[in-house]
Amino acid sequence: MQFHTWEPTYEAILRDFGYDRTGDEAARDELAALVSGFDVSRLDATGETVAVVGAAPGLVNDLDVVAAADRAFVASTAADVCREHGVNVDVHVTDLDKNPETTRALTREGTPVAAHAHGDNRDLVAEWVPKLDDAHVLGTTQARPVDGVHNFGGFTDGDRAAFLADAVGAADLVFAGWDFDDAPSDAKRHKLRWAARLLSWLEARRDETYPILDGRRDLSWLP
Repeated sequence: MQFHTWEPTYEAILRDFGYDRTGDEAARDELAALVSGFDVSRLDATGETVAVVGAAPGLVNDLDVVAAADRAFVASTAADVCREHGVNVDVHVTDLDKNPETTRALTREGTPVAAHAHGDNRDLVAEWVPKLDDAHVLGTTQARPVDGVHNFGGFTDGDRAAFLADAVGAADLVFAGWDFDDAPSDAKRHKLRWAARLLSWLEARRDETYPILDGRRDLSWLP
């Protein structure tokens, strides 16, 4: 997705949450200084089915869906669940706010990690990105991309995984470990509402149907 396509949505998110764009841009630049670049073609999923794996408590009941897919693009702590049950993680998508030791272990095993920088995690970027194996770190941002840091679209770890899979050519997306009601706080609930909105947009763009969105589809927010 080109940034000019994403930018109106990004601006809508900034307004809704009251986020500071300059903070995202500063985080992006700090991440760019820590990574040496990543060949995105390594993630090519053309013609493949990609499981987009969320970290909801019910993930353990969906691991057969993950295992049956050609690739697993795994968000946040879902990586721990997959590893504990012997399910392969092909790409880990994280903003480093949970279990960063797992993220480090994955890069050291050669698993690509899409490490995201935004205005609220600059301290985590500074602490953890230097501890990762740089050869396997794909830097991402929700602001305008710069050399070495990409923007594929998306807002939360989970929906960013879906947008990344789309960007690298996935033929089909299947979803495991998703629960939009798994929200311990109002802030988390609001973020999950945006995740559903963004996946509704992606579903429409790809002319697909994602059952996890039944009763939650919302394109009324589109700028």
